[in-house]
This record gives sequence, C-alpha cells and structure tokens, in this order.
Amino acid sequence: MHPIQSQLEQTRRNFLATSASGLGGVALASLLAEDGLLANEFANPLAPRKPHFQPQAKACINIFMAGAPSHLDLFDPKPELNKRDGQSLPKEVLDKARFAFIKPDTVKLMGTKRVFKPHGQCGMEFSDYLPHLGTVADDLLMVRSMHTDEFNHHPGQLLMQSGVSRFGMPTVGSWINYGLGNGSNNLPGYVVLTAGRGSSGGATLWQSGFLPSTYAGVLFRSKGEPVLNLSNPKGLPSELQHAGLETLNTVNKGRFEKIKDPEIASRIASYELAARMQLSVPEIGDLSSEPAHILKSYGADDPSNPTKAGFAKNCILARRLIERGVRFVQLFNGAYASGGKLNWDGHSKLKEQYDVHAEILDQPAAAMIEDMRQRGLL
Repeated sequence: MHPIQSQLEQTRRNFLATSASGLGGVALASLLAEDGLLANEFANPLAPRKPHFQPQAKACINIFMAGAPSHLDLFDPKPELNKRDGQSLPKEVLDKARFAFIKPDTVKLMGTKRVFKPHGQCGMEFSDYLPHLGTVADDLLMVRSMHTDEFNHHPGQLLMQSGVSRFGMPTVGSWINYGLGNGSNNLPGYVVLTAGRGSSGGATLWQSGFLPSTYAGVLFRSKGEPVLNLSNPKGLPSELQHAGLETLNTVNKGRFEKIKDPEIASRIASYELAARMQLSVPEIGDLSSEPAHILKSYGADDPSNPTKAGFAKNCILARRLIERGVRFVQLFNGAYASGGKLNWDGHSKLKEQYDVHAEILDQPAAAMIEDMRQRGLL
C-alpha cells in the first residue's frame, strides 16, 4: 500500500497511539507548562521558576578575593609549618610539585608571623588581619578541605567560578539565574561589582557559557553611570527611544517565529529589561537614603581610605540588590590601593600587601554579614 494511502486509512486508535510527536507532544507540553516546568516560547526567560523543593536560600552574594589570598595568614593556622620555617621542601613533595615563577631547587617553607585566636561560640580561628570577620564567626561556615592542582590565576579563577579551568562553561551565577529565574522585574538576575583593578580573568568570570546570553552577569560600576549606555544620549527624546524599541521588538519577534533561535528570545528580554533598568538602577545606586550609622559600620564614609570606602559601598549595594530580588551578586575584591600596591597576589611581599588589603576587606564584609543577619536575609 502507498504510504499516503496507509495514512488516510488508519484507524482513530492507530492515529492516537502513534502520534507521540503530535497530539501526545502537545498534551505533554501543556501539562509541563501548567506545572511551571516548561515555559512557552514567548515567556520571559528570566521569569522566576518553581524549584524542585522549597529552598532556604533565595539569593547569593559571592565575595571573590582576586589574587589568591594566603589562607595560612588569614584563617588557617599551621603550627607545624611555623616550626619548619626556612627549611627546604621535602623531596617527596618537591618531586610532585609544579611552580609557575620559582625554581624548585630554591624553594623554602615559609611560616606566618600572624597571631591567631578563636572567635565566637564556635571557636573559629582568624588571624589578627581579620578582627571584624571574627565578630561574625558564628554566622560563617569554614571549609578547609577544598584543593586544586591549578597554580595560575586565570585557570584557578575559572575553576572557582564555573567548576572547570577552561573557557566556555557557565559560571555559578548563570546557573542560579537559569535554574531559579530572576526575582526582580526591573534588575538583572546576576550582577557583578568590581573594586579597582578587579580580577585578571575579566568577563570570562561572569560569562553564561553555552547557556543563552540572558543569564550572563551584568557589570555595574561604582563610579559614574552604574551601567554603561543605560541612559539616553543627549538629544534623544524618550518617545523616540520607545518607538525604536517597539520596532526592534516587532522585528525580533517576527524573526523568532521563523527560526526559533533562543538567543532572539534572550535579546527581546534584554531590551525590555534595559528599558525598565533606566528607572530602577539610578535609585538603587543612590546610597544617600542609607542611615549614617550603616555607612559608618561598613566603612563607606572613611575619607582616609577611598579604596576601602569603594569596596564598602559595593557591599551595601550588594545587599540592596538582594533585597530587591536579584539572585546572584558577584563582588570582586582585588583593587589597586594608594601608592600603586597590588592586590592579594602578594608572593614574597605578603605583609606589605596584606597590611593594605586585609583592611579593605575585613570591616565591609563583616558589616554586610551582620547587616543582613539583622534584616533577616541570612
């Protein structure tokens, strides 16, 4: 029998039984959409999603200290290492070790001069570089078992942000934004804040990888316009901008109907979000509404240390973003300080570097934790 004839003569039962990609697929899509597990093609890709179970945490602030701070000088005391200060590295370790900038035959063990003491009811130990973080020790979880074979900055930074040390993978903020959706209609679900020099990895540390570009981090600036190109250029009336956006939206939707490219849906959502951000971003970046005691507790009003004040303002901004529904805020702490001193990448100048950068980090980070605890955000 001719294939077309066989299709014409099939029974109703046969038709329903063999149409998994037809009526069955439509029914399945309808059921999944009702349960919030499948969005329709024109739905906002950043819309909040129902998780598999009810989580306790709804958002995350990640402080990344670019340059690789030494845990041995901050929160991981090693008495045995101090006893062996100046000794050569044992041969069984030296044979397996890889070094980026030093010769293996000159390697010496180096202890720390810092003084450690327990803090809080938990007894968590911090060095004298971090007295403020010690005051919130009972709100912290210390993990000492993580390690990696990476020994250069960019691969290590990629590993911390995306789980692998190569390009092209989604970062943790992108996954959270993708999995839970954005809790705010007027702000990005994934915001990046940098202080000064930032990190050597640059934008690869907040990329969306193989996920649609909608889920990539959006870089906010601490000076000038919070987001580049967000404000209208001089001479462009808001009515003309609105007409342009409407035209773009029509063209993009028409193209999406033809080729179903998810990047076009991401583009539509990004344009719509950008329009709403023009109203919401200036307000959230204005810290004049913050009480004086909050600014003081973070160190944001410290005229003697503008680099610390800048990082402190980023910490306040991170808290404000979380309060308004942003899912993931990435804070990079790795700024040039006064006098041209580098970031946490201290090498043989640990004291010189950490005398500067521990102060920049310690008070603002501790104040943010305490502030969020009091506001019920932890």
